[in-house]
Amino acid sequence: MAAGTSHLLSAAIDFGTTFSGYAFSTKNDFLSNPQNVSSFTWSAGSGCLQSLKTSTCVLFDPKGNFHSFGFEAEDKYCDLAYDNLHKDWYYFRRFKMVLYHQKELNRKFHIKSLDGKTMPAMKVFSSAICYLKKHLLNTSQMRGADVQMSDIAWVLTVPAIWSDPAKQFMREAAVEAGIPNNQLQLSLEPEAASLYCKHLQVLLSGDNLTVFRNGSKYMVLDAGGGTIDITVHEVKPGGTLRELYKANGGDWGGTKVDEEFERLLSDILGQKTFDAFQKECVPDLLEMHRSFEVKKRSIKATGDDKVTFSVPVNLLETFKRFNPGVVISNVIANNSKYSGDVTWSGDKLRISANLARRLFKSSLDSICGQVQMLLGLPELSGVTAILMLGGYSECPLLQNAIKITCPNLRLIVPRDAGLVVLNGAVINGHTPSTISERVCKFTYGARCRRKFIEGFHKEEYKTTSIRGVRCNNVFEVHARMGDSIHIGQACKPSKHVVVSENQKRMQIGIYASNKSEPLYVTDPGCQKLGDIVIDMPDTTNGIKRGNNVSMTFGGTEIEVNAVDIDTGKKHRAFFNFLG
Repeated sequence: MAAGTSHLLSAAIDFGTTFSGYAFSTKNDFLSNPQNVSSFTWSAGSGCLQSLKTSTCVLFDPKGNFHSFGFEAEDKYCDLAYDNLHKDWYYFRRFKMVLYHQKELNRKFHIKSLDGKTMPAMKVFSSAICYLKKHLLNTSQMRGADVQMSDIAWVLTVPAIWSDPAKQFMREAAVEAGIPNNQLQLSLEPEAASLYCKHLQVLLSGDNLTVFRNGSKYMVLDAGGGTIDITVHEVKPGGTLRELYKANGGDWGGTKVDEEFERLLSDILGQKTFDAFQKECVPDLLEMHRSFEVKKRSIKATGDDKVTFSVPVNLLETFKRFNPGVVISNVIANNSKYSGDVTWSGDKLRISANLARRLFKSSLDSICGQVQMLLGLPELSGVTAILMLGGYSECPLLQNAIKITCPNLRLIVPRDAGLVVLNGAVINGHTPSTISERVCKFTYGARCRRKFIEGFHKEEYKTTSIRGVRCNNVFEVHARMGDSIHIGQACKPSKHVVVSENQKRMQIGIYASNKSEPLYVTDPGCQKLGDIVIDMPDTTNGIKRGNNVSMTFGGTEIEVNAVDIDTGKKHRAFFNFLG
């Protein structure tokens, strides 16, 4: 989406691993005060829980029709499970990370529901986005923003560390949900957060304001439920942001702590007991998830106070069923790993402060190790502050770990850190050109044939065609890993020609490598991302046809341009990263 669009409303959807939400503002709201962003307060459990985001859960009925999303889906599935009517329903939670872990993404792959049934991932994602889209439109109309669909700039947030196929998947899911492709912008989560903090100076005070002065460099640590996104920005004249190092991070978010808690329970009770509980006591399982999500945020970085968790009585009852006559206190006392740290009585599990903190260790070690490695790079010298964003950033243990890792850097945690990405995405919709430069995460290139050089090219790739002796599988570099690229800057075009007289479509394989100088697309570290598809219906010039193909890197997504080598006419060209 180009700068200067005439939209009247910027509407952002933050599709998170654990929680999701939306926000919006009119053009007049933004011009008068960028901080004036509207959102919605969600309720769960008969109104007992109020939140500006709702749970990322989606429920389908036994026929596969969409039923509900968020807290409503959680509550409905619990009600069904209480009456043992849930078994034919499809309930999905925390499914976003499948796009990070799935090695080969395509439009048809399936994901598993809570109880192991499968459904096309595209249907699950698009249904969730469609629900949030409709909810946003209804809320905006109720608040007086009566605009047409064509007047809206839509923004969908994605982690910066996601692959290009994952970004395309999210775009296509949003289009499937009814968001026009030409009105949709993908916003990288740490960049959206950075934009918000640049505008929302009321969040910051005193010396913290200097973080956003011209020439200043700061790290953005966006810690969510699933991913940890780390980027480093420099403020340029005019207020634009330049990325100093390729976006990186990993799956070290708050859900890792949840996994450690479940591992603790299965260690104590036995894997068979915990598996049976998960399968048979669904309402209790979901309530335990909710309870732990709240409790883990209160665990302190220091002190010796024990931490008490509420656990379902049915968890202990399931243990007794599998272990008749065995007393849980004796099991714990005889377990050298937990005997001094755990007590269990009824629905209360008490653990020592040290054990509670150990639940965070794997996640914190990964995050702090990555931050420390990055700050040691020469190209990142001069970084003076770390801006911590995302819901996980509100955790005292994470804040303390970063302070210990980076004692000489200023640490900034805005109020409502979990909403900063969402509100920043709204601003990004109004100002899509704020990011001026990004750094290539990989070396990108195209598979091509080039004139075979004896003694240099591999003999096994030698082939004879109508154009002579050629070498197959050559990696033609378009952009190198570590290159700083201006947004909208097209790389030097590369010539690609047809291989037959009647060819009506060119399909060029696009690859990414973690090496700076790959020679072949089959080299170690190379991965095929997808194809550029170019329509060439006019075969009049036969074998003399071809295109100068250029790719534009630096934006949230890669763009492609194909110009006919004979006529100079632009051909329809598009990326297909999903097969």
